Amino acid sequence: MFQSVRDAETRRALGEHYTSEENILKTLDPLFLDELRDELAAALARDTTQKKVNSLNKLWDRLGAIRFMDPACGCGNFIIVAYRELREIELEVMTALADLRVAPGSSTLDADWTRLLKVSLDHFYGIEIDEWPARIAETAMFMMDRQCDLKLRERFGQAPERLPIQREAKIVVGNALRLEWSDILAASEHVVVAGNPPFLGHNSRTAEQSSELRDLWRRDDIGRLDYVTGWYAKSLDYFNGDKGRWAFVSTSSVVQGEPVPALFGPVFRGGWRIRFAHQVFPWESEATGAAAVHCVIVGFDREQAPALLVRYSANGVEISRDRIPGINAYLHAAPNVLVEQRRRPLSPELAPFGFGSRPNDGGSLVVEAADAPEVRQDVVAARYLRKYVGARELLHGQDRWCLWLADVDKADIERSPVLRDRLARCRQHRLNSKRPATREWADRPHLFDFDSQPKAAYVCAPGLVSEKRPYFLATRFAPDVIASNLAYTAIDPDGVLFGLISSSMFIAWQRAVGGRLESRLRFSNTVVWNNFPVPKLTRSQREVIAAAGQSLARARVSDTTSTLAEQYAIEPLPKALRDAHARLDEVVDEALGFAGQTADERVEHLFALFQLLLDSEGKFQ
Repeated sequence: MFQSVRDAETRRALGEHYTSEENILKTLDPLFLDELRDELAAALARDTTQKKVNSLNKLWDRLGAIRFMDPACGCGNFIIVAYRELREIELEVMTALADLRVAPGSSTLDADWTRLLKVSLDHFYGIEIDEWPARIAETAMFMMDRQCDLKLRERFGQAPERLPIQREAKIVVGNALRLEWSDILAASEHVVVAGNPPFLGHNSRTAEQSSELRDLWRRDDIGRLDYVTGWYAKSLDYFNGDKGRWAFVSTSSVVQGEPVPALFGPVFRGGWRIRFAHQVFPWESEATGAAAVHCVIVGFDREQAPALLVRYSANGVEISRDRIPGINAYLHAAPNVLVEQRRRPLSPELAPFGFGSRPNDGGSLVVEAADAPEVRQDVVAARYLRKYVGARELLHGQDRWCLWLADVDKADIERSPVLRDRLARCRQHRLNSKRPATREWADRPHLFDFDSQPKAAYVCAPGLVSEKRPYFLATRFAPDVIASNLAYTAIDPDGVLFGLISSSMFIAWQRAVGGRLESRLRFSNTVVWNNFPVPKLTRSQREVIAAAGQSLARARVSDTTSTLAEQYAIEPLPKALRDAHARLDEVVDEALGFAGQTADERVEHLFALFQLLLDSEGKFQ
């Protein structure tokens, strides 16, 4: 209700995304509630009455020792649910003790047990930056306390006398990233911290919020770290040498791409391990107009025990829930390596990708499809017209051209009205720029100001592809096709790179370690490609991969009526494409030593290969 009456601009500014009870329990259950319920079940399964009583009393004491804090509490959703669930477990403990001490089903006690309640409001803490929701949280906790008392009265005929009010949850109004949490609640092994901090990506942070992150992480370069990571940094400082447990709902960006080492490196070095994780799922809120984002939930402790990994389908349906030895920073059951940015490929089999060429021309050197006929009518300019390809043209088949004048005869410029006019406009555009570096190029208006065009056959990769595509849609071009700075290029004389980047192995690696824009896959030459763990290939393996890639390229061009994006939007893929990819996957899988079946097994194998390549470099993480 509260979020529904908030205006959208305020919600965006504060990063407010109120949490459904389902998602709260996705956080609290594996963090500590399931363990308490298991302990209750184990106590009731003991073989003697005295052992049951002793175990139940031990659990009751543990319930009373727990302190819970939500350092981004909003209206108190997390603390309300945590309080309710702990009171429910306490009621079950009291009921079991009454059954054992008095009689099964007894509704009367030999004393007023309500005075023995050990879970109380003053064990719950919150921090909220806004006064109004903080006061709502306090009130809501009193209301939940009353509901729990009514359940107690229904079972035992007695409930505590709450007036005058003596105990209440402590909700502090202030900036949780600037406050000292230990001044609010002293850290200990009995403290549980959990919540749903603000969702604000690196592009949405204010200058003040960026300053907060720099202070918390003690580094000037915070890169693409989401604002939510400030709560991770505060948790590390707060618990320091204490055990405790903590978990946050976070945007999926925290486990994707460049930010992962910056976030999880300090976490793991601090002695924490991932206790449980929910892989990426679409966010649902109980408010109208809620944010359309994808989230993860990650919980931490310092224990040595199996971890819980929950996996979801693309539409958010839970598909598996497994206890595994460990979970890495990318939320996979794989070696706990961190994929850092690299200037050169880790694998000696890979050539590097770089950005395509940038015109910086004010629209003078680039020729749109509507203007191409005019340029072609100028017989001199027509000789320098080249197909010009960025991500949009590659994927959606749109025609675009450019004037590529790297080797132009200066006399041709004088003979061509089109060239004279366009170069004059390019020169003026650069002279008008506020950037000194751009103005320096005004005397070379015939040249792109960044020329990285390959001199041999090359692979062209878009910077973004739809997450719905089953493969990464790169294409191989001859050097007379000019790649724009909205695409990446890598020289590929034999076609091996095209085969590798078009395989299931690569798309699995891209999904596992690459960043995203919204939900679309963001290609990165430094994070994704340069760390793609391709082992040493024999000449024969290179030949069969290249041949399979050539067969795939032929299958694509056999459809002359559909764009590349359209061909791969069909489910299932057209037979020719399906067969070509099956063959390509067969040879790439064999070359990379993969004999598994599932996508998760593929990712786990890739992380194992990555660790082997790291070890061969003498670099351990």
